Amino acid sequence: MATIGRAADRVKARRAYDSSRRQEHARQMRDRLLDVAEHRFLTDGYEPTTIASIAAEAGVSVDTIYKGFGGKPGLIRGIRARALLGSDPVPAEQRSDELQARERDPRQIIRGWADFTVELAPRAAPILLLLRDAAASDPDLRSLLKELDADRLRRMAENARRLAKAGHLRSGVSAADAATVLWTYSAPELYELLVLRRGMPLEEFGRFIGDAMIAAVLRP
Repeated sequence: MATIGRAADRVKARRAYDSSRRQEHARQMRDRLLDVAEHRFLTDGYEPTTIASIAAEAGVSVDTIYKGFGGKPGLIRGIRARALLGSDPVPAEQRSDELQARERDPRQIIRGWADFTVELAPRAAPILLLLRDAAASDPDLRSLLKELDADRLRRMAENARRLAKAGHLRSGVSAADAATVLWTYSAPELYELLVLRRGMPLEEFGRFIGDAMIAAVLRP
């Protein structure tokens, strides 16, 4: 019986190993597809880039992309979602939640959010700006742009409600007002204006948006 039990344990371990390998292979394939799609979109533009060209460069079938992402808008959504994870093994949103849980100084919380913007904007803004431009002539992309804007506003509203609940907002500033401020200063368009066009260094950009958000929403 002991021999049978050990054999069963080995089978279970092998199955777990095989499952882990399949998951890792799928993750690597997904990352490869997103890498290729992002490069093609940013190099050639949204409209000229085809699913077929992405599939050929990534070494997969067209059907694989459609099954995994549903088409080009789904690839944009996937690129954006990956960018917002940030550069740390712990996703940026989780790190933001942990910051708010441990930090009592609202100024340090907001400066932490500014740091996250500095981390994420170079990764996410290029594809979001491409989406904005392409949405002008594509109804599906206009819908996606509205969806992603609403998702960012939802997150900023959650952050603002936490500030309001803790009594940190200045007199006359509601949670909705604060959400609008946070949403504005996390916008890819502001990164485009100040960093890409004005040439502001990222460190200075982070200080600028941190100071501006603190001045706009917190008690003196």
